[in-house]
Amino acid sequence: MKDIDIADLKKITEVVKTKYNYDFTNYAMSSFKRRISRILEMNNFTIEVLMRKLNEPAFLDDFLNEITVNVTEMFRDPSFWRVLRDDIIPGILLNHQKIRIWHAGCSSGEEVFSMAIMLKELDLLDSASLIATDLDTNILERAKSGEYNLKNMELNEKNYIRYQGIGSLKDYYEEKNGKAIMDKSLVENVSFRKHDLVNGEIFNKFDLILCRNVMIYFNQTLQNEVLKKFHESLFKYGYLAIGSKESLIWCDIANKFIIVNNEEKIYKKIKD
Repeated sequence: MKDIDIADLKKITEVVKTKYNYDFTNYAMSSFKRRISRILEMNNFTIEVLMRKLNEPAFLDDFLNEITVNVTEMFRDPSFWRVLRDDIIPGILLNHQKIRIWHAGCSSGEEVFSMAIMLKELDLLDSASLIATDLDTNILERAKSGEYNLKNMELNEKNYIRYQGIGSLKDYYEEKNGKAIMDKSLVENVSFRKHDLVNGEIFNKFDLILCRNVMIYFNQTLQNEVLKKFHESLFKYGYLAIGSKESLIWCDIANKFIIVNNEEKIYKKIKD
C-alpha cells in the first residue's frame, strides 16, 4: 500500500466537506492520517476505492466511526471526578439551584453515566439537566443504550473505588449475556444529540462543559474556534473541563477564564 500524502488527505477532506458538510480540514494532520490508514487497512482499500466509497452515504457512518475517537472509561482520572464532586459542583450550587451540564464529544457515554452516578450520590440528579453530544450517530446510539462489555467493568470499578464513591458500580447495572446494562433512570434527564463541534450551533447556557481529550485531535485554528463556542455557551462563572494534555493559555479567549485546577485542567469563565 502506498503511503498517504497530503494531497490525498486534502482530497478526502474536500469530498466529505462538500458532500456532507463535515469539516475535517483543521484536524491534526498526523492523527487524521493515522485514522485514514487504519480505514484503508481494515477494508483493504486503496485511496481511489476510499474516494469512491465516500460518495455512498451509507458508508459515511462507518467512516465517521473510525475518524472520531471513542476510547473512554467510567470515572476516568478519578482525581478529576473527586474535584468535580468536592469543589466544582458545590461552586455551581452557590449561584444556581438547577445544574446544566454539556458533555461535548460524549463518545459511548461512559462519562455521562459517571456524571449521573456522581450526581445521584450527591442527591442532585433530579435537579440536573444534561446534554450529551457527539458527531457519530452510531456511538450516540451506544451511549443511549447504556450497554457495556462486562469485561470493561473491572477497570471502571477500580476507577470508581479510587474516586471514593459511596457504594459499588454494581449498584447501577445488571449483568446480562456478558453485558453490563446500566440503570436507565440514571439518564432520564439526559438529552443525547448529534452535534458537530466544528459547524454546530451554540446551545443555551451551561454551568459546566466537559470536553476532555477531544481537542488534541484538532489543530490550533480549530481548537480556538471550538473554545470560543464553549465560552459563549457558559454562564458567567461557569466551568470548563478539558483534557490533561490540552490548554486554554494560548487561545483568543484565555483572558476570559481563570484556572481553577491546573492539574485537572478545569477553568472558570470570569468575563463575557
